[in-house]
Amino acid sequence: MNSSSERGQKASSQPENLAVEIVVPAEVSEMDLYQKREKIYTRAIEGFYQRIRVFTGWPLLLGYFILPWLNWGDRQSVLFDLPARQFHVLGITFWPQDMVMLAWVLIISAFLLFAVTNLAGRVWCGYSCPQTVWTSIFMWMEQKAEGTRNQRIKLDQSPLSFEKVRKKALKHTMWLGFAFWTAFTFVGYFTPIRQLGIDVLGFSVNAWAGFWIAFFAAATYINAGWMREQVCLYMCPYARFQSVMFDPDTLIISYDKARGEPRGSRKRDEKPADVGLGDCIDCQLCVQVCPTGIDIRDGLQYECIGCALCVDACNSVMEKMEYPKGLIRYATENSLEGKTTHIMRPRLIGYFVAVALMIGLLGYRIVDRDVMELSVLRDRQALYETTADGLIENRYVVKLANKTQSTHRYEVDIETPVVLQGFSASPVTLEPGELLDLPLRLHARPEGVGGARMPLTVIVRQMDNDDSIAEVESSFFGPAPKR
Repeated sequence: MNSSSERGQKASSQPENLAVEIVVPAEVSEMDLYQKREKIYTRAIEGFYQRIRVFTGWPLLLGYFILPWLNWGDRQSVLFDLPARQFHVLGITFWPQDMVMLAWVLIISAFLLFAVTNLAGRVWCGYSCPQTVWTSIFMWMEQKAEGTRNQRIKLDQSPLSFEKVRKKALKHTMWLGFAFWTAFTFVGYFTPIRQLGIDVLGFSVNAWAGFWIAFFAAATYINAGWMREQVCLYMCPYARFQSVMFDPDTLIISYDKARGEPRGSRKRDEKPADVGLGDCIDCQLCVQVCPTGIDIRDGLQYECIGCALCVDACNSVMEKMEYPKGLIRYATENSLEGKTTHIMRPRLIGYFVAVALMIGLLGYRIVDRDVMELSVLRDRQALYETTADGLIENRYVVKLANKTQSTHRYEVDIETPVVLQGFSASPVTLEPGELLDLPLRLHARPEGVGGARMPLTVIVRQMDNDDSIAEVESSFFGPAPKR
């Protein structure tokens, strides 16, 4: 009774209608992973590191455009002749069998890049990368056509006018002309460039050459003219794994925060200590000259390509303010923290030792490579045939290639325990890079064949060089001996 009455009292004390709060699901926000590109208007700057960029970039650029026009002997100095499967590099001709050397070159380049990155950060990207060099040229053309940074900003913000169309048309004409020249030169490495030039001027270029010229011209125009830093930020994998090769002793573009902060503007005759500021006047010039649009004062970022344009910009400001240069400079993490910097360290030594060994091995492989290529193919239709006069006949095709740049005479000889009938060493002449298919019909009497399969060696000697010999093992087949 007591328990039931208590339950009744509790029930009567509770309200009959409970207020229900309507819970609305949290508002779902959508995140757009696509970031619209903000155009970067770079300011032109002169300085020590900019001159280094010119001295390193222009030789590579001129070498690229001039090299296919030079001759080495009677042929183009560099020609990758894909139909003939011959790759002429100065005085050396490489064949498909030599492509292992290409792998060596790529491995050496990778290790050398690792070593340089460990030593001085992304100097390759900032000074010699084709994307950087071509983009710099396109930026220079843009400045010549549209003016300074402020003039370009004002031009883009201005309404459509004849002057705007004229400047834009001039810029894009220069871009397309240089892109076409780049593509034409690139295709000229794979086909004789002089004939290609005649075909282009006569509008008689073949379809494939025309396609690749158009393709690479479009790629150059888009990459260097429109995408620019987007290639470095989103397409190049090197920017993503470069940090793995950095250590506290790596030289990188660094902002000396201890010296520069707190930043702020001031009069030229005011000393930083008197106004409670650091050496950085917050002029934003280091940001305006950056081709990737970053602020180096925020610390090391993967977008930084190590071009040092911000160093030149900051040094010019420090010189005007009569402050010591080097607020932004090449420095190591250890040096910024007041620690000792170790240039030669185990990882760097290991990289350079590996590069030196691989270069030595590659050089030896090039010097010691065979100057002729020899292979022997047997007739696959039959092991042997019996001629009308009862002789055992074996057919072969001897493939001989002259891998030198000179004409040579070769002597083809056969060594075998079988007594051959009517065969004598035959001399042949091969032009530079010529590939010869020499058919051989070898005959022997049945009684002279000691077994169903006898060893046979094809020997080729270069007649003007006794040390140049090539040998290939094969077999001479005959009827099985009767039991």
